[in-house]
Parts: sequence; structure tokens; C-alpha cells
Amino acid sequence: MAKIMRQYRPVQPPTLERANVQNEYRYREYMPSKSLANYIACYWTSEYNGEGIARMSRVIPDGCVDIIFNLGATSVKKGAFLTGLMRTYEDMLVAEPQSLIGIRFYVEGAARFLRYPVAMINGHHPHLQDIWGKEADEVIEGLLEASDTAERIAWLEQELIKRLWMDDPADQLLLTSMNYLYEYRGNLSMAALAEKVNYSERTLRRTFQQQLGMSPKELGRIIQFQGLLQMLAKGTRTSFTDAALQCGYYDQSHLIKSFHTFYGVAPSKIVSPDRTN
Repeated sequence: MAKIMRQYRPVQPPTLERANVQNEYRYREYMPSKSLANYIACYWTSEYNGEGIARMSRVIPDGCVDIIFNLGATSVKKGAFLTGLMRTYEDMLVAEPQSLIGIRFYVEGAARFLRYPVAMINGHHPHLQDIWGKEADEVIEGLLEASDTAERIAWLEQELIKRLWMDDPADQLLLTSMNYLYEYRGNLSMAALAEKVNYSERTLRRTFQQQLGMSPKELGRIIQFQGLLQMLAKGTRTSFTDAALQCGYYDQSHLIKSFHTFYGVAPSKIVSPDRTN
């Protein structure tokens, strides 16, 4: 698989909203080993102790695909499921204690591990058993036997590295196109992207739809928005306005629309007052 520009680090709400997260909920991210860094954005854990208090958990589009393991599942079959590309935010009510660990794949490399195009997963949450068969049971059982997060991640890395030696089903045009989308933070028109990869816009659209179930333009908007969230998450002294401009948001209405579509709130709900000027 071609080397991808890795300035792109997707952000989820708990990373931005650390100050507002209640004690009963904990979310953490862990970086993969170097051998998997070209394919995996992070491993993550989500712990909720419940204590009789229901809370809303928001997930936003990040241009990635996840395998999510539920360590408290009532059966092995229900112990892991997949999520494909998201087009808008999703709120989930969490009322019971839960313990999750996830693998967040960069979308262009996910097919190598899933054995199916991402387009087949979007809009569904198939059980991992339906994708990996009995291998899924072994992975889930290994996670349940591990004593802590470090052991669970080590186990997942071992299982994923096995799959690096499988044939890579990724389309070279898709890999090259994604490389450019990451490099330009999603700020490439279809015409500009087509010119860079030396293919027609029609071929580009068809490749993205077949492999990812999403157009380059739509995925580019998600990458652009995530680029802004990444700058905010880093906590740099750059003002919100300057950060938005650096990410290609030259029109305030365009920026506000992106926040409402992808995050479900206005920018003022996320950005602290001292960052706006």
C-alpha cells in the first residue's frame, strides 16, 4: 500500500469536550505500532459505569471505518460489529454500563482487513462474525481473556498484523486520490483531483462509489471539517477564524452548515470564547 500523508488524525467529540465529560464516562485513544500506522488511525476505549444515569453519546463522521468490540456482550456473536462511513452525526443513548474497545481504520486501507469493500458496510452494523467467521470468535475470546487495555491492544495488533500478508484489494486510483485529499485537507474540487490523478471525473466517482459508497466531494468535505477539529483539539493559539480560513472555510455560512451537518451544533457550542478572536 502506498505511503499516505498522515497529518490527518480524525477527532471525535470526547477529545474536544474533555472539560465537559462526566466522571462516569471515560474515552481514550491509543496509537498503533509503526507497522500498522499506515492503516489504523487509533485504537480507542469507551468506558461508562452507568450508576443509573443515562447519557447521550455523540459520534461524528470522520472518514474512517471501525470494528467495535463490546466486552460486556451477552454472547460472542454480539461481541463485535462494524461501522462504515458516516454522512452525519449520530446520537446514541447509553443507559447501561458498557466497556468498548475499537479499531479505527483509515478508509482506504480498511478493505485489506475486512475483505469487503467499505461500500457494503455503510448504513449497516454487521457482526464481525459475519465478516471473519470463526476467526472473529477467536479474536473476541482473546480480548475477554486479556487482563487490561495494553494486553487487549497487543492482542489486536497481533491479529491485524497477520492480515497484512493477505492480498491488498485496495484500488490504486483510490489510494492515490485519498493521498491528495489528505494532503489538501479535503480542499480539492473534483476537476482538480481528476487532473492530479490523470483520470476522468466520471472514473473517479465510479471508483469511490464502488469502493467506499461515497463521492470524493462528500468525503473531501468530511476531511476538511475534521482538519478544523484537529486544529481545535491541538489547542494551538490560532484563533478559530484563522483556523477556519486555513482549512478552506472562506464563507461563514458554509462553516456553520458543516458544523450543523457533521456535529449537530453551531460552532459557538464547541469553540471557547477566547478562541473566536
